[in-house]
Amino acid sequence: MKSQTLVQRIAPLGYGLLLLGLVAAPFLGAYPVFVMKLMCFALFASAFNLLLGYTGLLSFGHAAFLGGAAYVAGYTVKAWGFTPEIGMLLGTLVGALLGLVFGWLAIRRQGIYFSMITLALAQMLFFGALQAPFTGGEDGLQGVPRGKLFGVIDLSSDLVMYYVALAVVALAFLLIVRTIHSPFGQVLKAIKENEPRAISLGYDVNRFKLLAFVISAALTGLAGSLKTVVLGFATLSDVHWTTSGHVILMTLMGGLGTLSGPIVGSAVVVALENKIGDFGSFLARTTGLDWFSTLGESVTIVTGLIFVLCVLLFRKGIMGELIAWLQRRK
Repeated sequence: MKSQTLVQRIAPLGYGLLLLGLVAAPFLGAYPVFVMKLMCFALFASAFNLLLGYTGLLSFGHAAFLGGAAYVAGYTVKAWGFTPEIGMLLGTLVGALLGLVFGWLAIRRQGIYFSMITLALAQMLFFGALQAPFTGGEDGLQGVPRGKLFGVIDLSSDLVMYYVALAVVALAFLLIVRTIHSPFGQVLKAIKENEPRAISLGYDVNRFKLLAFVISAALTGLAGSLKTVVLGFATLSDVHWTTSGHVILMTLMGGLGTLSGPIVGSAVVVALENKIGDFGSFLARTTGLDWFSTLGESVTIVTGLIFVLCVLLFRKGIMGELIAWLQRRK
């Protein structure tokens, strides 16, 4: 009990320090757009973790909710002139609607069959986005304006956009925390641990699974919508199956079934994808070995190697192992 209390006491402190660090990040030399992108993927991974880590449902099609919402939010803001909050709201609703359709079809099966159904549906959406006229095809949806929040707050400034994005992500994360610690969240954990027992207790597990799927998809849609407003574009990579693989990687690397794990995992993966080229160039200049400069072209290899090392050395993920170590302390 004492070790549990230690973890429970440290967690709020850690989240508080993280929030303070994010608030001060622009004044400490951090590039706001990069940090905003990282926060969007952290929300994406946290939403996915709600489904896999706490409900036990492995979706291979979560990129459909991210990309579908990104296209809808971007198109409504660019073509219809909607304000960014309306665009993000519509993107979130589209993510929830797609989650309802995907979940209703997929929860009829379990295990790998569930996962493959989500992948097949996501690929159908990918080819739809490839051919649809409003998505821009292979060029993507470009030039999405940030506009004015509520028609008043100009988001063209990176600093203003940063704090709006931080507020959105923080509120969404609080919603995830509240969901997990609610009676509904306890039922989800029971379904993950022992579904037959949950059924024997009288719970309609399919209804709980579907609701968890919809919540996860809606929050993923919010992440995709926010990313489009921040970066000003939505591309096919947002709906590609590799993005679904990335979010699985982020969640497992950080720590499945932990609140902080997806945040850490997404930070590691996004930082690798964006900074490994610079690091390779630095090593090439320092050591005189030109082959280091090719690291930027081998991001997937380096990421995969780090994932293998995490699986071998940190079976519970980075934060999972840290939490387990804290729980073993007296």
